[in-house]
Amino acid sequence: MSVVVRFAPSPTGFLHIGGGRTALFNWLFARHHKGTFHLRIEDTDRQRSTQAAIDAILDGLKWLGLDWDGEIVFQFARAARHAEIARQLLAEGKAYCCYCTPEELEQMRQEQKVKGLPMKYDGRWRDRDPAEAPPGVPPVIRLKMPQTGETVFPDMIQGECRQANEQLDDMVLLRADGTPTYMLSVVVDDHDMKITDVIRGADHLSNTYRQIQLYNAMNWTLPRFGHVALIHGADGAKLSKRHGALGVEAYRDMGYLPEAMRNYLLRLGWGHGDDEIIDTAQAIEWFDVDGVGRSPSRFDVAKLDNLNGHYIRIADNQRLLELIAPRIEERLGRKTDAAGRARLLKAMDGLKVRAKTLVELADNAVFYVRARPIPIEPKAAALLTPEARARLQRFAATLGPGTDWTAAAIEAQARQFAEAEGPKLGNIAQPLRAALAGQTTSPGIFDVAETLGRDETLARLRDAGAAS
Repeated sequence: MSVVVRFAPSPTGFLHIGGGRTALFNWLFARHHKGTFHLRIEDTDRQRSTQAAIDAILDGLKWLGLDWDGEIVFQFARAARHAEIARQLLAEGKAYCCYCTPEELEQMRQEQKVKGLPMKYDGRWRDRDPAEAPPGVPPVIRLKMPQTGETVFPDMIQGECRQANEQLDDMVLLRADGTPTYMLSVVVDDHDMKITDVIRGADHLSNTYRQIQLYNAMNWTLPRFGHVALIHGADGAKLSKRHGALGVEAYRDMGYLPEAMRNYLLRLGWGHGDDEIIDTAQAIEWFDVDGVGRSPSRFDVAKLDNLNGHYIRIADNQRLLELIAPRIEERLGRKTDAAGRARLLKAMDGLKVRAKTLVELADNAVFYVRARPIPIEPKAAALLTPEARARLQRFAATLGPGTDWTAAAIEAQARQFAEAEGPKLGNIAQPLRAALAGQTTSPGIFDVAETLGRDETLARLRDAGAAS
């Protein structure tokens, strides 16, 4: 049997981290088994579903590199099919019309609350003659759920799951206005799409017990279910915005690479021995649900940063340039010309070893393409004492046209100058960094000088001298 899975988000907000991980697990499961990965937008909640949320979900999946097979299924467009199944069950005596008013249902819940009973529908219209229906009250259609025994199924992740049927009330299939409920729509869509495996969050476990009754009532084959434990914060509490529960697109904006995010989400609840760095090709080869743990995983931003730093270090330099150039241009308020882009590309090997995010990479690189005179940060300015500025001008005078303009040659010239002047090399190198980079940290300063080129380096040194 070919594997067919789906990712089915509700478009009521962004694609959050938990949703991104669920999508990734389904995608990897399908690709590992050479199956099919469908995308279904569960937009039956018309009041809360928005086009902006749909766009955010699609953008998030595309950024993560999770391509789906076939056309997107929009659940609301299939409402007539869902309602057809509810009416079929009604005709077969497996469902019934319930004429309870909202006021009756509220009174029922309050009475149960006072008595300390579980708050659920009490089945008062289950066997009642519809001829007794009050006038003017449109009914809902409810499924006749089993009232004794247990619902038991083998979960691919959690193991055997059991629920006493007496705890399951007769769920609504069709609302009074004729619209289908989420519980009905999900089952009908999964059946019609021939879904073989439902991999979703453990928060859906209670839904599964109910949905199984609908499969049984229709004599449909059950898919295999796998419920993934939720993600907690590093402190063990339920994941929230303070832990990093943001939309996937927010991590893109914060400078994370999609391959780093895929690797990190993969390791949130799934493991392969002690392996931490797992590229996508390896993940497809290794992934299966038997490696998914039963316990909640913990979201740790520091681990994500370290992983992202690894992927930045091994990333193609030209790709990194294209990713940071818009950030730099936004910061400077102007486009980067060809000379500036060439300078950034040449500097990339020295820059990317120091950055954990693209934001850091852009911040560290911006000095290479600043217009002269470059701004000097306060800590760097403190290094440019009148004595240091004068020394830099004397050093600049030694960098004549005959100097081989390489980092090694410039460093050799600086050491020779330091030996002649008396101060240590650091007394030249640190003010030199302040003058050329405008800050106290940078790649090796002689590499910086080589990358800037002779003319720009000498011009920045003249600027430093003129400010004395």
